[in-house]
Amino acid sequence: MITTSVAEAATFLKQGQVLAYPTEAVWGLGCDPHNEQAFHQILQLKLRPIEKGVILLAGHISQVEHLLEALTPEIRERIIASWTNRSVSERATTWLLPASEDIPAWIKGNHPKVAVRVTTHPLCMALCQAFGGYIVSTSANPAGLEPARSLQDAMRYFDQDLNYLNGDLGLSQKPSRIIDAVTGEIIRD
Repeated sequence: MITTSVAEAATFLKQGQVLAYPTEAVWGLGCDPHNEQAFHQILQLKLRPIEKGVILLAGHISQVEHLLEALTPEIRERIIASWTNRSVSERATTWLLPASEDIPAWIKGNHPKVAVRVTTHPLCMALCQAFGGYIVSTSANPAGLEPARSLQDAMRYFDQDLNYLNGDLGLSQKPSRIIDAVTGEIIRD
């Protein structure tokens, strides 16, 4: 089903369904991160091994603030600045953060940390707000293929049975960079 209603899309997520939606640079697949069945459906759609883990997407810092508590004030400030002080065309940053006990093991994969991004994309912000928290965000493509950059691309990869929140991509040309918050190591540039 295709919708332009953020409220309807959030209801799909709350009902344990998978949703394809536009992000800052590419289309993503998302679900309730605490719904293991929906999560495994995403892995099946993508042909992605669980060991890799996925990104959690939040619409506001308050949704992931508890994950910043174990970090030094300097690191917290750098992360928050990267999430709040960027233009809409600037590339987003995903941070690997110490995972709290409320993060399901399947989200992290074989990693001790969890990948988290707070978005400035208006549709994604509204979706997380309507859902009531962060959601899974992984690129909408089967493993090895280019990420979808349009509703049509996503629908070609997946079938009509998937739910789609139609809207515009952000202005970023590349998916988010990924940085380890503690070590500063760039995982994806």
